[in-house]
Amino acid sequence: MVNLTHKTHHAMLAIGATLLLVACGQQGPDSQQPAAMPAMPVSVLEVQPATVPIQAEAVAQTEGAKEVEIRPRVGGIILKKLFEEGAEIKAGQPMFLIDPVPYKMKATQARAHLAQKNARVQQTKREAERLKTLLDTKSISQREYDNAVSDHAMADASVQEFRAMLHEAELNLSYATVKAPESGMAGRFQYSEGALVNANTSLLTTIVQTSPIWVRFSLSDSELTQLGGMLTSESVEGIDLILPDGTQYPETGKLNFSASSIDPALGTQQLRAEFKNADKKLIPGQFVRIRVTTGSNEGVFLVPQAAVLSSEQGKFVFVAETDDKGNTVAAVRPVQAGSWSGQDWVILGGLKQGDKVIVDNLIKVRPGAPVAPKQPAPPINNTADAPKNPDDKK
Repeated sequence: MVNLTHKTHHAMLAIGATLLLVACGQQGPDSQQPAAMPAMPVSVLEVQPATVPIQAEAVAQTEGAKEVEIRPRVGGIILKKLFEEGAEIKAGQPMFLIDPVPYKMKATQARAHLAQKNARVQQTKREAERLKTLLDTKSISQREYDNAVSDHAMADASVQEFRAMLHEAELNLSYATVKAPESGMAGRFQYSEGALVNANTSLLTTIVQTSPIWVRFSLSDSELTQLGGMLTSESVEGIDLILPDGTQYPETGKLNFSASSIDPALGTQQLRAEFKNADKKLIPGQFVRIRVTTGSNEGVFLVPQAAVLSSEQGKFVFVAETDDKGNTVAAVRPVQAGSWSGQDWVILGGLKQGDKVIVDNLIKVRPGAPVAPKQPAPPINNTADAPKNPDDKK
């Protein structure tokens, strides 16, 4: 009995020692803290204040400054077309010849009638002078002389009437040659030689003035707000035109029309700009883009578009900053974003000079997570096709 108790005592001591060793092993340095999360490598952009133009872009369409419809002032048969369709036309250049023979005949008749009336005036004048002599000698009555004077006055008035008729006939004869009222580009001939056209109604062709050329566009309420309100010629500092191939038109335009109210159906302000077009590079009906500048924002920050994220609370960026323990971690920074400038967002508020904005690996970045910042690669300069307004992004 004594031997069994002694053996049991030694076994319990062995088990206790084993448990003590196990417990000591579990309390080693590696078991007191979890394994540290490796820092996420990210590229950061140290932002600096910049001055950015206040701009907005919109789709626009060109149109001729003057679009003239060519209609004949007299009717008749078109004998000949005197111009090339689509060619440059000068003001006063003959374009069509309408059969002039009927109008030549009317002019000749009016001229002959006028000659008759002139002869009648001379006859009544001589008669009145002859009767005046007889009246002085009391050979005729006053009534006879007064009638002669009245005949002369009526003949003179008739001359004025027939002179006007001759002038009308000569005008109609001149209208048989249809001339260009304005310079510009000729359109398509709507008839053919030999066709019968009516005065003032038949549309023969059109002339479009292309220099200067007009560009129509409109801006929404939100775009006008970014630009500082409704646009006028005084509030606009510059208007640039972007061609369909993405290049900028060398001439700067000016605003020559701005609607005084917002179109209730479209919610936009209708606008029109004017550009010089001496080389005829711009064609009426062409779709282009207009960039309007009304001023500049100073002290703002430019951040790549990909670095600006959105949430239910608004837009934000991740910045790399040092926490209380001296570690570099990612932190959320709400920002106030304006328009676009090239491929960057214009940040109006929420950042300060020297902030390090994280610009890549954003899908893996979490608030408070350690990051390993590095400088980003130089950006590719390709801002010609980049829109300047978030609303234009498709």
